[in-house]
Amino acid sequence: MTTPYHAGERTAQARAGRTERADHAGRSIRDTIPAVAARFLTERRMLVLGAADPDGRIWATQLAGPEGFLRAADERTMSVAARPTGADPLAEALARPARVGTIALDPAGRRRMRLNGTSTPDGGDGLLIGAEEVVSNCPKYIQRRTPLDRPTAGAPRTVAAGSRLTTAQQLAAATADTFFIATTGPGGSVDASHRGGFPGFLEAVAPDRLRWPEYPGNSMFLTLGNLELDPRAGLLLPDWETGGALLVTGEARTDWSEEARQAVPGAERMVELSVTGVLELADAAPLTWTDPEYSPAIPR
Repeated sequence: MTTPYHAGERTAQARAGRTERADHAGRSIRDTIPAVAARFLTERRMLVLGAADPDGRIWATQLAGPEGFLRAADERTMSVAARPTGADPLAEALARPARVGTIALDPAGRRRMRLNGTSTPDGGDGLLIGAEEVVSNCPKYIQRRTPLDRPTAGAPRTVAAGSRLTTAQQLAAATADTFFIATTGPGGSVDASHRGGFPGFLEAVAPDRLRWPEYPGNSMFLTLGNLELDPRAGLLLPDWETGGALLVTGEARTDWSEEARQAVPGAERMVELSVTGVLELADAAPLTWTDPEYSPAIPR
């Protein structure tokens, strides 16, 4: 049977007993940008992007701009009128062709769309991303927020960098209601995904460990499938109030045990990240966002 999934994704789907559901969901995976997705892109203000840095570490970062900074140049290419610069850990990697995973998010409308492929500089200050995998995801666990412009925002700058989380960074993680995760799969492919929950769902177990529950999703297991093959991962925790961001890289492991499922209400499994790098940025985006309206899908 022809499948859009790689071996790691098939393993994760089988472990979860979701192979049939995954086959059904897989019909929505494309290698082109549908017209409805093209319209969606032009209205977005934020793009999460994951890639490997020159040392092979996986990071997730964010790009932002006015409506129209994202657009479908054609059915196989997304144009991004921005790219990581300065202090961003992916600035060097994306100055040349690179495999990337992206997710365009609409918090106000609780919508999201993934586009994974190969990024190349556009000759100016932006990127052209050739689509290899286009996925429209369900609205589960997205907190409703509306963007607000920050006209005085400067270029991203480093607040702190290290190999472990500081006490303040652990607190920021423990009070987050949203984060994004980038993982890597066969041939250097990259995927970016979204996780949401009530504050506290992301737990700072130690300065070098983060843990979170995996709630029921679309049964594709694109993230956990990548982790079956390669533990490298990067987390992005936006600071919705200031425009800053906390970026974390490391290696992640999925706990599929029954004990893990019972540890957190609504969790189907747990994932733990061993932290190897931390970067805290100010002015990571020229946006702030309104207070959240929590997703009704979050288990209570």
